[in-house]
Amino acid sequence: MPLADPRAFLRRLAEAAIARAAPDRVAEHLPPKPAGRTVVVGAGKASAAMARAFEAAWPHPLDGLVVTRYGHAVPCRRIEVVEAAHPVPDAAGADAARHILDLVSGLGPDDLVVALMSGGGSALLTLPAAGLTLADLQAVNAALLRSGADIGAMNTLRKHLSAIAGGRLAAAAHPARLWTLAISDVPGDDPAVIASGPTVPDPTTLAEARAVVARYNLALPAAAAARLDDPAAETPKPGHPAFRNAAFRLVARPLESLLAAAELARAAGITPLILGDALTGEAREVGTAMAGIARAVAEHDLPVAKPAVLLSGGETTVTVRGTGKGGRNSEFLLGFALAAAGLPGTFALAIDTDGIDGSEDNAGAIATPDTLARLEAAGCDPAALLANNDAYSAFAAISNLVVTGPTHTNVNDFRAVLVM
Repeated sequence: MPLADPRAFLRRLAEAAIARAAPDRVAEHLPPKPAGRTVVVGAGKASAAMARAFEAAWPHPLDGLVVTRYGHAVPCRRIEVVEAAHPVPDAAGADAARHILDLVSGLGPDDLVVALMSGGGSALLTLPAAGLTLADLQAVNAALLRSGADIGAMNTLRKHLSAIAGGRLAAAAHPARLWTLAISDVPGDDPAVIASGPTVPDPTTLAEARAVVARYNLALPAAAAARLDDPAAETPKPGHPAFRNAAFRLVARPLESLLAAAELARAAGITPLILGDALTGEAREVGTAMAGIARAVAEHDLPVAKPAVLLSGGETTVTVRGTGKGGRNSEFLLGFALAAAGLPGTFALAIDTDGIDGSEDNAGAIATPDTLARLEAAGCDPAALLANNDAYSAFAAISNLVVTGPTHTNVNDFRAVLVM
């Protein structure tokens, strides 16, 4: 087949997926001009780029503040941009969240609050609920990140320990009009899960938060455990007055990015098969399953005839048991490579569309038919590296990491498996 460089082709697919989720699409979803003030707030890895796009498209007076991850800021003229830590929150994020609550408090019904939300907002917009400290929330976040919990379970717990998540930002802004623009990074595009849903009703309960603690055997700080037993700590639910004058718009979502990649593949003569935009599960196990599908395509032309590319999105998880380096996408790929075992003509890419796989400097990696052979030639034991959650070191050893830097958007993971 006329595809001279499969690795470059996979990179082009990823670039198309990221481009489809560009933050400047906020200009397509502007709210009506208010009679009073416009205050812009936000949190997430895309929030600074969204803020720049919004203020460029908004011809009226405005002010505000957004918080993004360190290294993800872009210059804005009228909106203050603060950088903070992710995935474990820090004092800068807590201070920014407190400032945001101050900005929206005391507004009237003629005023407008524009909330720019994207993935990562749960950690970046962290403000301890009454009786808790930042150290308490840091301990909870660190435990969740090692537990293997999915994003829905994580946010169920985090919302009930926060003074700003789970609809509480909307409650603080009431009675101002509220207009949320969001880039989805979660399976199902659930507004209540994106950035822990600070501007929308929270359907989860304290009882469900306690169930998350039990399911993942989390050791909580005493103050956090006590908070989950306090009925007064319940989050605002549907029907709360804060949501009567609120609107929510999705600016970008994972499925649209998969469709963009599919368009590019089709134009290159490669049949795309979108397996879904909400794949979840343990990263290495999803990699094993994807290798099985790739083998069926390679050997039987099922469920699609080759040349083909299998596209998927969503968010896998990693239960950390080792001491190595690497995010869920590199772990997915190492699991894939072991299961594919050098399957000829099969190449795979997996990245986090924000440009950061976990907490490392890469977006993800690429697996090729010779990945296992090259690892062994480099003196690496791929199975041992996977057991130690050290997929980053595996792909670094053979120069197969994908490094993009911050992309200023986030529609979660993008995976492409090319079978030629």
